[in-house]
Amino acid sequence: MPLTEAGIYAAALRLIDQDGAEALTMRKLATALDANPMSLYHHVSNKEAVLRGVTRTVGAQFRTVALENAPWQERIRLLAADFRTLAHRHPGLMAYSFSHQPDFIQPDDPFWTALTAIVAAAGVPQPEVPEIAALIVAVVIGALTAELNGSLHQWANLKPPGPDSGEERPTDAAPRPTGAGPEGPDQDHMFRLVMNTLIAGLESRLTADDDGRDVGRR
Repeated sequence: MPLTEAGIYAAALRLIDQDGAEALTMRKLATALDANPMSLYHHVSNKEAVLRGVTRTVGAQFRTVALENAPWQERIRLLAADFRTLAHRHPGLMAYSFSHQPDFIQPDDPFWTALTAIVAAAGVPQPEVPEIAALIVAVVIGALTAELNGSLHQWANLKPPGPDSGEERPTDAAPRPTGAGPEGPDQDHMFRLVMNTLIAGLESRLTADDDGRDVGRR
């Protein structure tokens, strides 16, 4: 079967899912394709070009459930959850993209298109939509990066400094959050907390903007 860019990217993704992006080499890729390593360079210039092509291919396949009539808060939670599912489906690729490909989200990506539409529907002024959407992406990607590399779990188990940090929780203290285990909250709980905090901040910002406009009209 002749080599094609699509075939090269598909084989590369299988290797990345298996061993991670850092372990990918052009020689390994050629072996997986049963091809001469030099023949790959007729289609892709180097490993970085392969990784970018794989990232674009996966990004173009992103899908989320359309809830045009739902509140923007519900829509943004669903969008983030679907993006998280994609990250966990291809953790090696996504972790590499988050850290090494700042331009992996393009204006025509399905994720960015859906996100900017939701931000606009929330009532953000049009000139600020890209800025707010970019901040949301930064928060979500930051949380997912820490989740994929294990940092989020480790940080969630750190005890705050103070005289009571080593003492047992009193029996009448508030119960542990839903999703919390004996070693701290699980990843699902932590991601929900991230999204709830982000949404609450945007709601507060929009309320303050509305109040400011009301004062200006008086």
